[in-house]
Amino acid sequence: MRTHLLTVLFCLCLLPSRLRAVGAQYTLTSPDGQYSVNVSVNGHRMTYAIDFAGENIVRESEVGIELDNRLFEAALGIPRDELPTWSEGLRLRDVDTLDVGQTWQPLYGENATVRDHYRQLTLHLVRGEAENRAAGYDFDKRHYYAVDLEVRAYDEGVALRFHFPEQANGLFLNITGERTQMRLPEGTVAWHQAWAQDKHALCSLRTSEPCWQQEAERPLLLRLPSGTYVALLEAAMRDYARGKFRLEADNTLAVSLYGGAEVMSPYNTPWRVVMAGKQAVELINHKDLVLNLNEPAVALPDDGRWIRPGKVYRCGGLNRNYILRSIRFAEERGLQFIELDARWYGPEMSMQSSALAPSAERDFTIPEVCDSARAHGLGVWLYVNQRALYQQLDSILPLYRRWGVSGLKFGFVQVGNQMWSHWLHEAVRRCADYGLMVDIHDEYRPTGLSRTLPNLMNQEGIAGQEEMPTATHNVTLPFTRLLCGPADYTPSYYCPRKHTTFGHQLAMAAVYYAPIEFLFWYDDPVTHDGAEELRFWHNIPTVFDESRALAGAPGEYIVQARRSGREWFVGAMTNEEARVVTIPTDFLEKGQTYQVTIYNDDPTMDTRSKVSTTTKTIKRGKPVTLHLQSSGGAALHIVPA
Repeated sequence: MRTHLLTVLFCLCLLPSRLRAVGAQYTLTSPDGQYSVNVSVNGHRMTYAIDFAGENIVRESEVGIELDNRLFEAALGIPRDELPTWSEGLRLRDVDTLDVGQTWQPLYGENATVRDHYRQLTLHLVRGEAENRAAGYDFDKRHYYAVDLEVRAYDEGVALRFHFPEQANGLFLNITGERTQMRLPEGTVAWHQAWAQDKHALCSLRTSEPCWQQEAERPLLLRLPSGTYVALLEAAMRDYARGKFRLEADNTLAVSLYGGAEVMSPYNTPWRVVMAGKQAVELINHKDLVLNLNEPAVALPDDGRWIRPGKVYRCGGLNRNYILRSIRFAEERGLQFIELDARWYGPEMSMQSSALAPSAERDFTIPEVCDSARAHGLGVWLYVNQRALYQQLDSILPLYRRWGVSGLKFGFVQVGNQMWSHWLHEAVRRCADYGLMVDIHDEYRPTGLSRTLPNLMNQEGIAGQEEMPTATHNVTLPFTRLLCGPADYTPSYYCPRKHTTFGHQLAMAAVYYAPIEFLFWYDDPVTHDGAEELRFWHNIPTVFDESRALAGAPGEYIVQARRSGREWFVGAMTNEEARVVTIPTDFLEKGQTYQVTIYNDDPTMDTRSKVSTTTKTIKRGKPVTLHLQSSGGAALHIVPA
């Protein structure tokens, strides 16, 4: 024990001034001083706590990982019942710190430049020969284990993960679970979702609450008794089991893995991320943190010039005439792609369906569709169910490249365990080799891998327009699902089954980020009458130079502004309550006069959509006041005069 303390104290004296330590306790602060992370090491047990703006938002909580390598070691002839569990006998060997301040430019995104500034604390833990002998096990030096706990403090949040250096014994690592907790203050409430396409349920962190009979999806939004908002997220999950959150005890959440993971060192587990804000919109404005926690982009063929964000129209009819009509409609509406959806090649749920050609009853070929679309300046996306992808990926990729296909929409993907996580992300990487973009549908939720694999353009993992959700649900999504990455919500316009106004749907193009944006979902070209306000969908791009959430509250309303060049696009949406929203204009250039076109719900309008169009002149500092209808919204296009 004396040797252990001397080792720790020796490390402490080398720590820089921004990292304070007492005994085996360490405090790491973010560059702006808003976040403070306290890490404690006591034998093999480690705990952490997080303060934000002077408030203890995560109480002392355990952080750990469960590793059972006894089966692997028993293969060397050591009786399994004589082997210790991996965490026994760990000691702190060394402590490192790192300070990074940089910016980077994504290929596309919500912001043209991303700031990546953090401080990192790394605790190096080992279980080697001395520890094994002390425990009564006569292991030689080959049985040396090492793991690092990495803690990062950004101005935008805090992240923790485990890194396994290359192990001296050369064995695989059998990760069976995690011991990472988040203990929250009494009175905290959560926006609970049991699965990716679930609705939200607001509930307390008490085991008696019915919602906690099921685990919670990530991101998980919390509101503390003080009014501070906290979001719990996962980042950089590529070859691992999906994590959710279970309520382990009142006010204590724990990371729960879908299953185990067998990996080879060196290896990094996904990041466990905590973000906080006094105002909920601060979480939205800091969500680039998820991208920062992922690796830079892999090398892409032709430098990724084939990656082309844009707007898509789904062909509801799978015949030649409907496809040609859809191509003309997409061109007229300023879209960039059409998409052939499920069943173009046969029953999508059948293992016998081949995605190598349209089914026999179709009167078109894919090369014909691609040629027709290209003549109108459009690209083509194809839907392919995972059943066909799993069986035919080696044949599909070179064939679709020859056909001239722009992207693949993966349908009904299997998610959860490590095997399918690895398969899915490897399939995305292989699509990049053939110059194909990807949109993943169904239960997949992003963790920022679009930075590493930029051809992963979008993903569903959301209760979107297919579910015909309420306005309350829609104005909760920016504070929950959309914190972790783009979402394929698929706004519609004239579909009579929607529960919101036309203005509400119009604003979604600015509020919801989707580099591949499906618009006019469930709409038919013949149902459209050239409504004037649809110029907003025509003009707005799908990627931006700058994005700012201006105001909002979960489940109540949201105001989101996005800049492309010198033009700004603003979307405002409310729940079932009509409200007056004041939009600040301090994001505009000083001294510049602007023309703003406002598209807003107006029940007095004698049009099918009842959306009015007004134009006026504004300058920076002069707010714009909007009257939003119940379940309504408004869209603003601001250009220099």
